[in-house]
Amino acid sequence: MKHDLYIPVTSMKVPVLEKQILIVEDENVFAKAVQKQLMRSGYKSQIASDLKTADEMFQTLSPDLILLDTRLPDGSGLDFLSNIRNKHNSNIAVLVMSAYGELEDAVSAMKLGASDYLKKPVDLDELLINVEKVLDKSELTRKLTYSTKREQHAAEGVDFLGECQAIVAIREQVKQIGRLTQASDSIPPTVLILGETGTGKDVVAKMLHINSSRKDKPFVHVDCASLPKDLIEAELFGHEKGAFTNAHVARTGLIEAAEDGVLFLDEIGELPPGLQSKLLAVLERRILRRVGTTQERPIAAWFIAATNRNIDELIDKGEFRSDLYYRLNVLNIGIPPLRERNNDIMILAQYFAEHTARRYGLKKVTFSKGAEQAIKGNSWPGNVRELKHLIERAVLLTGGGELDVESLSLSTHSAAPVSEVSGQLDDMTLSSAELMLIRQALDRMNGNVSRAARELGITRMALRYRMKKYDLQ
Repeated sequence: MKHDLYIPVTSMKVPVLEKQILIVEDENVFAKAVQKQLMRSGYKSQIASDLKTADEMFQTLSPDLILLDTRLPDGSGLDFLSNIRNKHNSNIAVLVMSAYGELEDAVSAMKLGASDYLKKPVDLDELLINVEKVLDKSELTRKLTYSTKREQHAAEGVDFLGECQAIVAIREQVKQIGRLTQASDSIPPTVLILGETGTGKDVVAKMLHINSSRKDKPFVHVDCASLPKDLIEAELFGHEKGAFTNAHVARTGLIEAAEDGVLFLDEIGELPPGLQSKLLAVLERRILRRVGTTQERPIAAWFIAATNRNIDELIDKGEFRSDLYYRLNVLNIGIPPLRERNNDIMILAQYFAEHTARRYGLKKVTFSKGAEQAIKGNSWPGNVRELKHLIERAVLLTGGGELDVESLSLSTHSAAPVSEVSGQLDDMTLSSAELMLIRQALDRMNGNVSRAARELGITRMALRYRMKKYDLQ
């Protein structure tokens, strides 16, 4: 899932040897038993038998998790938890342990932001499972928080550039949907964004997020075309420990990871038919079941989907569920291809040129009349993404200044006119013509094999076979 503006969410687990746990417990025998159990699993831990020691260790150790008893010799564990949240302004994961009859303390702890609680006497195996679960969730939350901050920084001033009527209408539609989300506390209706590859569907999705009441919530961008086919269900819906081979620990899926933010399902047309019914159930019932369990979890994410495929054709072929399409297509935004936005092409080209020059400290960029004519006259099958990459390359190779037709090298980046292609084919064999078409498709799709295969009208495996045949990497 690679995109310019977004930090991808990964499921890679940080080695447990890096994790430090603070055990705040005055029962020495129990505390030592917990420490021994954690040590066997590779965790580092320290014991604090009172609040004073716990506060000192908290500031010195900077632990990843606190196991907190609610009753301690010099006060309540709840006061310590409140101090962590308010005085130290820390969102560290806290797993509360409370004895029978102290469940009110556990409820109060959850209100103060505790991750979970266990009732004493605590089974050590159960404790270890909960420690892994809380640390896993804490790590995912940390990544999402970091991602959100990076996205907000990168998205400052993000806009859908252009002055044509269709683009102006899209910007207004995004604002209207944003006002709709702010006027109600309920989950916003799903949005389906349609457009060819490279038109900016991901930018529109990000604009929807920024303009909504959920702008400070997570934004999880999922490229359905790039998820591994054998793991896509587990990646989306999560899984429990032992659900399949190598499922050594439970994992939160990307749908759950979105929490009460936005889940952007890019290239939804690539979702396997077997998972479409499961996604439909999530949208309809607002609950999710991880792989390997019957437990249901509530889902509050706002779903935004996008595709460059013709959904009607997919439905006719039986490759996409019509009921899922109707459920996704509550609100619809259609993005025109760049070839239909002739007056916007130079606006975009100038923006990309200025942005690249400013980023790398190069000379101010201008375009010769010939370059402008060449840019406006090109068909841009790769749309805005193709234009962006071509301009960036031209600016970097020339060092800025005036860009002419030669510096743009349009013939190597875009499909040639029909007459030119016909002239080339006159002296070509079938193999050389096939090689030329494959190279052009891969170049337009920036090396994305799945999208290049779709453009060529063949399967991914067929394209892989031909790439191997012609030694294309």
